Amino acid sequence: MTEITKTATRPVHPLRQLIAASIGNAVEWYDWYAYTFLATYIAGEVFPKESGNSLVPLLSTFAVFAVGFFMRPVGGLLMGAVADRRGRRAALTVTILLMGGSSLLVGLTPTYDAVGVLAPVFLVVARLLQGLSVGGEFAASTTFLVESAGPGRRGLFSSFQYVSTTAGQLVASGVATLLVDTLNEGQMDGWGWRVPFFAGAALSLVGFWIRRGAQETHQEVQEDAARPGLFDALRHHPRQSLLICGITAGGTLAYYTWTSYLPTYAELNAGISKSDALLASTLSLAFFGLLQPVGGLLSDRFGRRPLLLFFGVGFALFCVPLLRSLNGSFISLLMVQCAGMVLLTGFTSISAAVNAEIFPARVRAAGIGFPYSLTVALFGGTAPYVGTLFKEIGHPGLFPWYVAALCVVSSVVYLRLPESAHKELAR
Repeated sequence: MTEITKTATRPVHPLRQLIAASIGNAVEWYDWYAYTFLATYIAGEVFPKESGNSLVPLLSTFAVFAVGFFMRPVGGLLMGAVADRRGRRAALTVTILLMGGSSLLVGLTPTYDAVGVLAPVFLVVARLLQGLSVGGEFAASTTFLVESAGPGRRGLFSSFQYVSTTAGQLVASGVATLLVDTLNEGQMDGWGWRVPFFAGAALSLVGFWIRRGAQETHQEVQEDAARPGLFDALRHHPRQSLLICGITAGGTLAYYTWTSYLPTYAELNAGISKSDALLASTLSLAFFGLLQPVGGLLSDRFGRRPLLLFFGVGFALFCVPLLRSLNGSFISLLMVQCAGMVLLTGFTSISAAVNAEIFPARVRAAGIGFPYSLTVALFGGTAPYVGTLFKEIGHPGLFPWYVAALCVVSSVVYLRLPESAHKELAR
């Protein structure tokens, strides 16, 4: 079959592209993170309490959190293939509609008292669909952002992956904090925890409308015979796939520990109240979002590797002391979270650029999506469960060492990583 190539006829407008990608991504991640911030309320309604142990339903809820993560590699592979074969914009519109539908399902999940075991089954299905959407979102939006950047601006544009992710997370945290502060326990347990998911479903429609106006960045859309196969990236670029796993492992564990699990960790291990933990998380996330463009600009100027090493070595050295310094006060938690956010910026602000610079355009989205999402599932998605499990078995102090050890492993990868900041993006 003859290869047909369609090349974009309009010039790409970087700012317009940046807005389209960022707003849609923020909506996606708002839906995803609302579950995390409301986990303790979902636990009491959807899972049965056993033997009076309050950690059992919480562990079950975090297990479902991890299950959603294990759909992310599937989403990264499938939606990445759509992005490589049909275009980045096509994949981005599918992922946001899928996220809206799954968020609605979470909001409609019945209680365990009402339908028994069908309640957690309903929640698992919704979370699996969310995982599929988020895995595809990262694959498509990463390639879309970096390909939309002008010369010498890939790091800056890359940083907006986490600017928008943090914006969505910040809104989710803020909404959860507002609900906890204004509703009583009975209202939160009864219906309050459902409100953010209904709102997320509505916001997804807004994101879909915005993304429809974005311009395609994948310059070649080819006939079936010339399009990449589902596993072409893994088959033809195995070294690059393993490299993304090594780059991501320490970063994703540190990221989900600091931005998602730390409020619960502080509640379980330092006696901090739910409202104080959520407020500290909201303030530190705002600080984190502001840091991202700074990190991206620094990487465009000085390279990717120095920032990655700043993160990896910094977390390896300071993760344990920071988590041990929590003393039950709001100020201690806020300072620990902000210190970790500074270190994390070395990874988050440029991970999209680093990943995109590894693969050629033909398989870039699927090439990034599968190994990245698989690593996130193995280490990031299990972080809340592992941390809570360490508490359950009586050794909560092991968790910080686990985070530090994985950051050491990634630091070795960073040290040997070729510098790509000032090279042309592969076609």
